Amino acid sequence: MQKSQRIAVLVPCYNESLTIAKVVRDFRAQLPDAEIWVYDNNSTDGSGALAEAAGAKVRHVRQQGKGHVVRRMFQEIEADVYVMVDADDTYPADEVGKLIAPVLSGEADMVNGDRLSSTYMTENKRPGHNFGNTLVCTLIRLLWGQRVHDVMTGYRAFSRLFVKSCPVLAQGFEIETEMTLHTLDKRMSLVEVPVQYRDRPAGSFSKLNTVRDGMRVLLTIFNLFRFYRPELFFGAVGGALLIVAAGLFVPVLAEYFRTGLVPRVPTQIFSGFLAIAGLLSFGVGLILGACKKQSDQLFEILTAQEKGREVQRS
Repeated sequence: MQKSQRIAVLVPCYNESLTIAKVVRDFRAQLPDAEIWVYDNNSTDGSGALAEAAGAKVRHVRQQGKGHVVRRMFQEIEADVYVMVDADDTYPADEVGKLIAPVLSGEADMVNGDRLSSTYMTENKRPGHNFGNTLVCTLIRLLWGQRVHDVMTGYRAFSRLFVKSCPVLAQGFEIETEMTLHTLDKRMSLVEVPVQYRDRPAGSFSKLNTVRDGMRVLLTIFNLFRFYRPELFFGAVGGALLIVAAGLFVPVLAEYFRTGLVPRVPTQIFSGFLAIAGLLSFGVGLILGACKKQSDQLFEILTAQEKGREVQRS
């Protein structure tokens, strides 16, 4: 007989005094047996005390940024199923059952609450956010070849395997992108379910800076593409360098065949350096690709061992 699975609700919080108590109460009503953890990230408006009064367990994170908070959550909280939700009351607690069902059944390691397929584009009052979400989803589809409808959602459910294997390196809101790409890279099961989204209540303000945090997200995609797909990344760089080198060298070579002279020696030398750099880039990609393959093999071995322990515990 399978024992009941422990559920933890994780709520990152920074200055959300208008909504945090309601979020805690709403999720307590939907998941009465779950542990609700609020991680207060240097709030100055009493959010932590309000969350505790509403019945949540509260911990404090001094390093500023959502990435730091999520790292601490994943390291410290023990559960079988995890739900993570923003503290701004923009996500309905009564839809949490749709998120945790695929994790409980073993169908998914991460479930995204997909806002973009429902009400986000009309409810969200910051058009830059709408454009940014669409751009990020498009880049991931182009670079990873997989369609994800909502990368930046703040409403997710996770398996224990995902939480304990995800290397959180992000500091801020780019954590959402990092978690999604970890799932895709490690071939974990990702499920998306449409959820309703409502705008923040009057007097509540987003902590996300459209330009600054948007640039951090794009840089995260660039870096993770370099880390997770080195052969493609460095192969593309090497190919571009070789094409430029050939474009510079061919006219010099044609002139040499025509006149027997090489008047543009600097161009010839520069094209040679570019060609060498291109070949080196190909070599770096092959070496890092082999390292990545070994890392993936080790991950698969450790994953199989962890799943075996889960079966024994159940």
